Amino acid sequence: MTAYKIGVLRGDGIGPEIVQSAVDVLTAASKIVQGVELDWLELPMGWPAIREFGDALPLLTKEALGSCHGWIMGPHDSSSYPLEHQEKRNPSGELRHHFDLYANIRPNKTIPGIKSVVGEADLVIYRENTEGFYPDRNMFTGMGEWLVTPDVAVSVGVFTRKAAERIAHAAFQSAMKRSKHVTIVHKANVIKLGYGLFLSTCREVGAQYPEVTVDDYHIDAMAAHLVRRAKDFDVIVTTNMFGDILSDLAGELVGSLGLAPSINASDDRAMAQAAHGSAPDIAGSNTANPVGELLSSVMLLDWLGNRHNDSRLHQIGRLIENAILSTIEGGVSTRDLGGSASTTAFTQAVIAKLI
Repeated sequence: MTAYKIGVLRGDGIGPEIVQSAVDVLTAASKIVQGVELDWLELPMGWPAIREFGDALPLLTKEALGSCHGWIMGPHDSSSYPLEHQEKRNPSGELRHHFDLYANIRPNKTIPGIKSVVGEADLVIYRENTEGFYPDRNMFTGMGEWLVTPDVAVSVGVFTRKAAERIAHAAFQSAMKRSKHVTIVHKANVIKLGYGLFLSTCREVGAQYPEVTVDDYHIDAMAAHLVRRAKDFDVIVTTNMFGDILSDLAGELVGSLGLAPSINASDDRAMAQAAHGSAPDIAGSNTANPVGELLSSVMLLDWLGNRHNDSRLHQIGRLIENAILSTIEGGVSTRDLGGSASTTAFTQAVIAKLI
């Protein structure tokens, strides 16, 4: 029996409901495949952590995650935190910074039974996760923004060769297993030094993968191309802010942001985190769509399977993925997708498809 310790961060809003769905489904699926055990470690994060520890992400949580193979994170509602907590990195940003989770990987694929604005599409966005124009991540200490006068704000973007190289390698390695096509998205025509360095570095890395076709687009053009011909793209690699925007756009184009999965990964840690927010308006109503969190958890299993060379984790992932798709195709879905299933009813329907 091989045991994997998985951290559980339930978070805010609908977080506790959709994370519970993921825990239930993964636990059920892991019992079907012999020789694997998932050990869950509950840790405080978000409003419950503020109330108990005075910190949305206590030190004890970060220390405990260091001993985990990976973890599942629910959404946080940091915009509602007390002001002194809003001035810190939000829990997601802090974990990405603390564990150097440099790759935010966001697949966007059409799902049978879900209406897509763009028809068939299957692409994945590799978003550099540690610098760019996100000031909570681009400085060793402090924040990369200054209020020069009450009427003048300055925000700095940071671009390094190291960061561009490692996200580019991750993207090209993924492309080698897919359709061997990488698209670099940038704004080097205007921000010539920062995005110029990102673009040239990605192209240098691409030269090491001669089988992969490489093209590049400015961010504004790329947004239009996704709407018009999303099916033509395979792997997209881009910077922090652009990746955040494009992945939300792509998620809606192929069906719904509520279905969009995501993991944040370094070379030795990974965090499953759905791309959507905490939806506090429906929190506790048992109506949230858990698919984004479920598919994020599947991505975590696949990442762990690759990291530890354990095909059983891939087996569990395929069981879950097929059960989710079969459930949706069979007409069971939550209210946001036009169905009537509650969060728990959808979860139980997926578990029933595992058997």
